[in-house]
Amino acid sequence: MITNLFSALPIVGEPIVTWLWGGFAVDNPTLNRFFSLHYLLPFMIAGVVILHIWALHVVGQNNPAGIEVKSDKDTVPFTPYATMKDLFGIACFCLFFAWFVFFQPNFLGHPDNYIPANSLVTPAHIVPEWYFLPFYAILRACRTSLAA
Repeated sequence: MITNLFSALPIVGEPIVTWLWGGFAVDNPTLNRFFSLHYLLPFMIAGVVILHIWALHVVGQNNPAGIEVKSDKDTVPFTPYATMKDLFGIACFCLFFAWFVFFQPNFLGHPDNYIPANSLVTPAHIVPEWYFLPFYAILRACRTSLAA
């Protein structure tokens, strides 16, 4: 579905879709490519985060005020200031996340998840998750061959 959006590009759209699919239809190469992408992307993001922290630690933060740095006293060291700020933010996020995991596990769940599945009957009303609803509304508003 999403890869078909590239076919809307004039001239280069169809070759891009064929290249993404690894053929002329969604098949095993497509699944292998997207599985690899979904597996490797978190590790790549973690690597970029580590490089970013290393750059902040070694090079230091930028100077938005434009004051020329003449000695080490003119700079703010990475540790303990940025480290403590980051650790505080991580601790707040972990507490917030733990609250939902341990005390409110069904808070963001959809009520339809509690209906027993019946493989012979398609549900009458299929709705995407709440975070996809604005995009779903846009797709329903645009009646084109790409939206369906």
